[in-house]
Amino acid sequence: MATSEKATFAAGCFWGVEADFRKVDGVLDAQVGYIGGSVERPTYQQVCTDSTGHAEAVEVVFDPKRVSYERLLAIFFAMHDPTQKNRQGPDVGSQYRSAVFYHDEAQRSAAAAKISELSKSRAIATTLEPAAPFWRAEEYHQQYHAKHGGSCNI
Repeated sequence: MATSEKATFAAGCFWGVEADFRKVDGVLDAQVGYIGGSVERPTYQQVCTDSTGHAEAVEVVFDPKRVSYERLLAIFFAMHDPTQKNRQGPDVGSQYRSAVFYHDEAQRSAAAAKISELSKSRAIATTLEPAAPFWRAEEYHQQYHAKHGGSCNI
């Protein structure tokens, strides 16, 4: 039986982030949802108000024998602009923040090292936060790009 691990990342609109991680060899599953806020079972409409503290995020299930957490971090930092605070492209608000939600000390340490490395050449806005309850987003958000394509604006 294969062993899997979880990694959780926020990098703006979660549709594109999920689609990009699903392409990575060794990623077994990815789902979009909300993490890091104060409301239980938030809805998309609540998160969009920028008042719940949640980030749009992607929970990635991966096989560490096929893809390392460090590789996932590198992909995460390459897929968005980690210098932007509370925004990515046209999407603005803390729900679009750049964040790594770590699940254990090894993930925290690896993410902190990557942020430190990147900070040598530019100001990084990515936050490092302990994983909190992850609330799966509504079904119409899951694999949105695969179903519909297009941009992150609805």
